Amino acid sequence: MTDIERALIVAAHPDDIDFSSAGTIATWTDAGVAVSYCIVTDGDAGGFDEDVPRSEIPGIRQSEQRKAAAVLGVTDIDFLGYPDGRLTVTLELRRDISRVIRRVRPDRIVVPSPVRDLKSLYGSHPDHTATGEAAMCAIYPDARNPYAHPELAAEGFAAHTVPQTWVSSANDSADHYVDITDAFDRKVAALREHVSQTEHMTGLADMLATWSGAQAKAAGFDSGRLAEGYLVLDTR
Repeated sequence: MTDIERALIVAAHPDDIDFSSAGTIATWTDAGVAVSYCIVTDGDAGGFDEDVPRSEIPGIRQSEQRKAAAVLGVTDIDFLGYPDGRLTVTLELRRDISRVIRRVRPDRIVVPSPVRDLKSLYGSHPDHTATGEAAMCAIYPDARNPYAHPELAAEGFAAHTVPQTWVSSANDSADHYVDITDAFDRKVAALREHVSQTEHMTGLADMLATWSGAQAKAAGFDSGRLAEGYLVLDTR
């Protein structure tokens, strides 16, 4: 399903995209799709080195995300700069995501799930679900409605309808899977660029292979294949 020209990936934190969708993105950019990122928070609550001042973390994480994106062939990134760990669904957040949608004008958008998964504590971080809900509100009705957030029209951003929305899914709600076997090494490499978050993770590749292997099994792929799963929505 790469018969598109532009895709936008919306995520709560630097590194979220690489954990959930790096393999998929690599397959898309290899196919000539222009991929853009929208990172909602500044990631200042992440990291493990107590000697690094908190004030320096946002800049570090932006730099890491740019390096990780480059591994996958992505250079267009919007950082919205909301505080990490304190995200709520506000009209301002909906407007800011709508602005990115109207600027990028994607054929496909990937968002985190707006629904808490009681089987996945880490996947249901409040920032993730808030980002998912705000992004869904931006997709419909905000970005497509020329009269929503009139300041965006004043800034020159015309309304845009996103034809297809993919919701990242690591559980049984997925109905579409992307085979990332050939892109798996790039997924690991992208995550390794998030040094402040993954340097201590000696078993990172094995953990990712386990997750992606489970997705491939759910997809019915051959043994040994790896996948990332999504719930695909028609949002025309």
